[in-house]
Amino acid sequence: MASSEELMVLIEGCKAQKPAAQRLMYARFSGQLFATAIRHTNSREDAEDVLQDSFVKIFKHIKSYREDFSFEGWMRRIVVNTAITHYRKNQKHSRHQEIESVPATPQDMENKVDPEFTADELEFAIAQLPLGYRTVFCMYVIEGFKHQEIAEQLGVDVNTSKSQLSRARKYLQRVLATLSARAQSIPSTASGDAGSAR
Repeated sequence: MASSEELMVLIEGCKAQKPAAQRLMYARFSGQLFATAIRHTNSREDAEDVLQDSFVKIFKHIKSYREDFSFEGWMRRIVVNTAITHYRKNQKHSRHQEIESVPATPQDMENKVDPEFTADELEFAIAQLPLGYRTVFCMYVIEGFKHQEIAEQLGVDVNTSKSQLSRARKYLQRVLATLSARAQSIPSTASGDAGSAR
């Protein structure tokens, strides 16, 4: 990871529209920004499109970046906003029924994702979410958007954002419960095989 001094030199190079600096910026940050893009899209192809569009915007608007903010956070916001634009553009071309206005109950919002799973298991579970659920979940839990911001970005009611988060958490709990059940069944099978071998 670049030091703050190296990063500032790189940013200045991109502000000056130097191709070498832009190539280095892409090489250094494309991996983590792709991970953000893929959380908000349905396929690698869509994520790649979002990533490319995002870097065009990053290089175009980098002069507006203010040094008192995290540069990686600034770029990540651009990726998320680009993914949302992509999501909304494609929404009308699909039979999309995930974003619907259903009031979330306080009890729903109390549901927590079990913290005992690994980061890889959580990433896998998040990837299983329908795109509408995943978009709201990632914006709220991972990217730190408020429900009002999510509602404005997606063109839905605030209660819809809350209900989608609630449904996403329930869906995740089901996926993680399945993963947990599978994991618990493996040791007993292995020990049974070992016992029969003796």
